[in-house]
Amino acid sequence: MRRDVRIILVGDEGVGKSTIITSLIKESFVPHVQHVVPEVTIPPETTPENVTTYIVDSGCTPQDRQHLETEIRKAHVICVVYAIDNPNSFDRIPTYWLPYFRQLGVNVPVILVGNKIDLRGGEVTNEALEEEIIPIMNEFKEVETCVECSAKLPLNVSEVFYFAQKAVLHPTAPLYDSRDHVLKRECIAALRRIFKLCDINKDGLLDANELNEFQRKCFDTPLQAQELEGIKAMVQEHSANGVRDGGLTEEGFLFLHTIFIQRGRLETTWTVLRRFGYGEDLRLTEEYLYPKFDVPHDCSVELSPLGYQFLTDIFESFDKDQDGALNQEELNDLFSTSPGSPWANQKFPDTTVANDTGAVTLQGWLAQWSMTTLLDHKTTLAYLAYLGYPSPRTSALQVTRPRKAERRKGKSTRNVFLCYVCGAAGSGKTSLLHAFVGRKFSDTYEPTKKMNSVVNSVDIDGSEKYLVLQEFGSKYEAETLKSSKKTDLADVIVYVYDSSDTNSFSYISNLRQQYSLDHIPTLFVATKSDLDLAQQVCVGLLKHDDLHVHELTSVLQRHEVQPDVYCRKLGLAVPVAVSVKTGQIADVFHAICSIAIKPNSAIPGGADRALSSAARLRSYIKICTLVGGLGVGVFLLYRTWTRPGGWRGGWWTWLVGGWR
Repeated sequence: MRRDVRIILVGDEGVGKSTIITSLIKESFVPHVQHVVPEVTIPPETTPENVTTYIVDSGCTPQDRQHLETEIRKAHVICVVYAIDNPNSFDRIPTYWLPYFRQLGVNVPVILVGNKIDLRGGEVTNEALEEEIIPIMNEFKEVETCVECSAKLPLNVSEVFYFAQKAVLHPTAPLYDSRDHVLKRECIAALRRIFKLCDINKDGLLDANELNEFQRKCFDTPLQAQELEGIKAMVQEHSANGVRDGGLTEEGFLFLHTIFIQRGRLETTWTVLRRFGYGEDLRLTEEYLYPKFDVPHDCSVELSPLGYQFLTDIFESFDKDQDGALNQEELNDLFSTSPGSPWANQKFPDTTVANDTGAVTLQGWLAQWSMTTLLDHKTTLAYLAYLGYPSPRTSALQVTRPRKAERRKGKSTRNVFLCYVCGAAGSGKTSLLHAFVGRKFSDTYEPTKKMNSVVNSVDIDGSEKYLVLQEFGSKYEAETLKSSKKTDLADVIVYVYDSSDTNSFSYISNLRQQYSLDHIPTLFVATKSDLDLAQQVCVGLLKHDDLHVHELTSVLQRHEVQPDVYCRKLGLAVPVAVSVKTGQIADVFHAICSIAIKPNSAIPGGADRALSSAARLRSYIKICTLVGGLGVGVFLLYRTWTRPGGWRGGWWTWLVGGWR
């Protein structure tokens, strides 16, 4: 909410603008004041709204014109003063002053102030005031209200500035159409959303408990039983469908706020709106949607137990048929308090676990939110606000320890892991992802054109972990793997190749040589194990002293390094053979999670290779010679520093087993 209010008093000469300001400050009448009094600053602790208030006087002579226009443009609210003993000063409000503000392009609230009511001859109250003001308010919607006062008595002087403050802090214009006497569309939408959030049991009514919780959240105090019955009685008297089965309906809730506004209690409705995160434009504020939440480098974000419990409660509240899953209608209802599903462009619900009818199970629902929080925690924060998570919303999230620190310790305490799945086109990456979330196998091949992510839970020794698998289309794979910021996010990288395709593994070996990926825990997966096994034609980078002479001779004769040999020389487990088509997946997802938990067990070259990419030696020679279809071995003398042992020399062997 705004922390300061700037008020300017304007009007014809002699109406008492300066005297009103002086009477407020001195709390008594000062008969002789200067032409224009200096600007007055009132500290927040002395005002009902607890805001700093600036009060500006003005003159209306030609000499004052430039200063007047400057101050009008700076003002948050304009008080147009007229004198009740000078009818012309009142008549000039709609004919001169209000058009003048519009001419200046100023669109702020206006308060009409009738001064000198002490001259009315004993009658302080003007019974005809409403009749006089309504035509002006109908023509000029910026006019909020009219206040009559006497700077001489003094009477109602402080009320002038109170209403001016209210006009800025609790404006009518965004909420209410004064001409048609109805709530505006944006206000109705905001109040309907608030009603749905307060309807905890989703029965379309606010019962006594729900109304009390609403009252406590907005005004820090519960409703007394007598007050509650009085509210319901008033609503029932004026709104036929406002109360049902002893509870307040949405129609009754809207009627209640209409009455508040019509009776000048705009602060009540604005308090409700602001407690639920709305700004003056009746949109949820950035500060409300995205509270400060710092995530240190190399750390990730997960849902906390409080976050999981809230999302579980939401799921159960909207599972109307209690079948343990949310169908599309139930999901639409659940997201009715938000801009819509956050996963509209992500093939949801195919990204997670669903039942046979395509409805999302609780397991799939929590898994999807786990993935969202890991990949984009700001979206989770915003949707927790949309769905009504209580303040502080950051309690629904928790920050993990840095990945590098966990790898040094040799064990991860994370609950959600990110795995990149790489491999040649047609190697079976998408089928593997589909199998992870229980999708049926399809023989139809559709190349991956953009990033595809799925998530599911995996049981590890009685503890539930969430695993996110991501594959990249050819367009995005290079972009991802060449970025250290993106590769540092991966807990595991899985290389997939088609064991029935002679050239499939060479794609992987080329990929590993092209990018610096050896700091990422690694697993190789051989797909389509139901088909005949093919000898792989591939390129491998191996140290000469890692191969015995007879092994090297054998490799050169075959012109290839087979995947199992390749993995062993990297100190990794041999490829896991799977067949998605026949349902033989060899518990590969459990293996991926196990590697993520104990990352040093699967670092290429051993745990001592788990260093930053910038610190690793990158000396690759890419020479491929095709002579009569034979592979050629190229040897490179190297000298590098290792620990322990200091400087060390040897040979690198570049083995080329074919040309693709």
